Amino acid sequence: MEENIFDKIHDVDLKKTMENSYIDYAMSVIAARALPDVRDGLKPVQRRVLYSMIELNNGPDKPHRKCARIVGDTMGKYHPHGDSSIYGALVNMAQEWSTRYPLVDGHGNFGSVDGDGAAAMRYTEARLSKISMEMLADINKNTVDFAPNFDETEKEPVVLPARYPNLLVNGTSGIAVGMATNIPPHNLREVVSAVVQIIDNVIEEDRETEIEEILGIIKGPDFPTGATILGARGFEEAYRTGRGKVRVRAVTDIETLPNGKSQIIVTELPYMVNKARLIEKIAELVRDKKIDGITDLNDHSNREGMRICIELRRDANANVILNQLYKHTQMQDTFGIIMLALQNNQPKVMNLLEILKYYLMHQEDVVTRRTKYDLNKAEERAHILEGLLKALDNIDRVIQIIRGSKNVQIAKESLIEEFELSDVQAQAIVDMRLRALTGLEREKLEAEYAELMDKIRELKAILSDRKLLLRVIRQEILMISEKYGDDRRTSIGFDEYDISMEDLIPKENTVITMTKLGYIKRISVDNFRSQNRGGKGIKGMQTIEDDYIEDLLMTTTHHYLMFFTNTGKVYRLKAYEIPESGRTARGVAIINLLQLAPGEKITAVIPIREYKEGNYLFMATKKGLVKKTPIQDYANVRKTGLAAISLRDEDELIEVKATNNKKDIILITKFGQCIRFHETDVRSTGRVSMGVRGMNLSDQDEVIGMQLNTQGDYLLIVSEHGLGKRTSVGEFTPQNRGGKGVKCYKITEKTGNVVGVKAVNEDNEIMLITTEGIIIRIACADISILGRITSGVKLMDVDEKIAVASIAKVREKIE
Repeated sequence: MEENIFDKIHDVDLKKTMENSYIDYAMSVIAARALPDVRDGLKPVQRRVLYSMIELNNGPDKPHRKCARIVGDTMGKYHPHGDSSIYGALVNMAQEWSTRYPLVDGHGNFGSVDGDGAAAMRYTEARLSKISMEMLADINKNTVDFAPNFDETEKEPVVLPARYPNLLVNGTSGIAVGMATNIPPHNLREVVSAVVQIIDNVIEEDRETEIEEILGIIKGPDFPTGATILGARGFEEAYRTGRGKVRVRAVTDIETLPNGKSQIIVTELPYMVNKARLIEKIAELVRDKKIDGITDLNDHSNREGMRICIELRRDANANVILNQLYKHTQMQDTFGIIMLALQNNQPKVMNLLEILKYYLMHQEDVVTRRTKYDLNKAEERAHILEGLLKALDNIDRVIQIIRGSKNVQIAKESLIEEFELSDVQAQAIVDMRLRALTGLEREKLEAEYAELMDKIRELKAILSDRKLLLRVIRQEILMISEKYGDDRRTSIGFDEYDISMEDLIPKENTVITMTKLGYIKRISVDNFRSQNRGGKGIKGMQTIEDDYIEDLLMTTTHHYLMFFTNTGKVYRLKAYEIPESGRTARGVAIINLLQLAPGEKITAVIPIREYKEGNYLFMATKKGLVKKTPIQDYANVRKTGLAAISLRDEDELIEVKATNNKKDIILITKFGQCIRFHETDVRSTGRVSMGVRGMNLSDQDEVIGMQLNTQGDYLLIVSEHGLGKRTSVGEFTPQNRGGKGVKCYKITEKTGNVVGVKAVNEDNEIMLITTEGIIIRIACADISILGRITSGVKLMDVDEKIAVASIAKVREKIE
């Protein structure tokens, strides 16, 4: 008895057994659980859920079905695993913050961005979304292979037809054994355009597509939650090699409240970030005093969208706190891209072009098989119609044979013998109804036959010519793009540490505008067109009450912009770092871009390409002081700004010019006085000096502008009520600095004080901006040339309550 027990014990090598078992397990996880197929971008559980739903006839045009029913069907027929894993996959495909183009249309509580779970499946309902019908389109036309399910009682598809590139469009993430995949979602229109580009290259030029062409079309990942990707380097690397890292940052806006406090508003978060946990984390950082300056934290999100309000202390610098939040919380997050998918049931890391090519191969296969299926069906029907038409040609004889036959079998045999028909055709004739004998029915049959023959010719042509086949795919995929495509949600921002980003930005002329209240934007040059003098102007910008455009300069996207403030500090940005917007958009508040102190305003903006020796910055203050400093002193501007000039109380920096020590300086005051002196009269001083007296001002007068003699042949002077004139610069003779100057404008009640001055030439154009934000653009040649002590002509029609706020010279080419 005891011997028997020992007979059944086998000695095995534990190491080998573990190795074999673990490898089996690993292979099954890799090939049949965690990784998507490159063709349809789905993991087995997702594919089975969608297939179960189509089997249940649970389409977008039918009512929602209980999720428990869908999960039960999936589990019982195709997926022998736990119901929670199936329901989890179903829920994920229905959440619009998880899936870029949801494949399931859910009804009930499917969770939230705060990380709440969905309700139990007995409470929720679902059906297929409209776009998922494109994943399953033509599945019953033998387009894909079917395999037996786990108990060989049913058949399930090995892959779905997937009429759009779902792997890239919806992305995926999965952890297998020893490998993982993480593919971000993309914009449907962009991905379809890339596929169309590959097709076009084959059809028109018979060539393979280069990855560069695709990189120009697919702008980058497009997350369902929006946010901003910093720099293109990360995802470009992933697109070329299959692996890369993308930094994603929340979309924020700094608002100033009427009581002078600032608040940071967060409207979009990086993909997969839990909002509730993020708010907890911020509260924790404030509690532990890691971030100082936050006084209140509220979540005002609702159905319209996300809105987290972070209120700050009055003396806190919003930009500094925002940078701390980016550093310590998931408001800035890293998305690691690994483009791993199953190709031919083997895991493979692929670049962007490979994924698109494998997808296209799958589509060629699907459309070929569908065309063969349709051709087969059409030929079968045509064959029957041939028999019916033959019978109708000899109808009397046919009736005679059928009437004279003992049973159907004999009738069929006689028909086959006499008219050389096939069995199928004979059966169709025997089954024919009497109504087919009417003339109308006969015409119908003939028309159907002719139509079928055309269709058969067409289908055969597609099967014999790859280019025709590709044209069919192109047309169908473009229809899907038109039907379901939408705009990008994720913007591609700039990464200040990424040098290559700069090379991608085209060097082009651009207009930078900035308003009195500090809203700045970048617009393209062709937004403005010239008007005649005396017109009303076009609306240049949506402004808030009491706001108007103050600075308007032409530059190129790659120039540095030096921002000088009334308190005598200087900040710096590249022009492309300013967000581009439309002509009437308000732009962004400059405090979102620069770390300005409360009450600090920008008074001068200078575009600079490089810091060369022998060049200077020349500054003027409201109280008539001037200062000249070598430009290299400003070559290293910190994020927090740099002191540009020391100011006395109540004085402000009003204008800054880049010079080369060979020019004449012209200062103009609001009461119409003007002084001109040589730049060499002012000795060069250091960055933090105060400067010297440039002009002796009378009581209440102040300097409103500084121009250089090289900027133009005429001084264009404009007053509050829209009057203006040109006076030749030659009429102002140079004198020593510090004098009272000479009269340059005759001020009357009709004119109001001088508001702006620009040195111009005949071919210049000028923009006048009113306090209401109305802009008019005038050619300088249209403006009269008058002497020094005159008031000028009407340049702009302004109502009583409105005044001209400022003027700006249009620079078509960069000086």
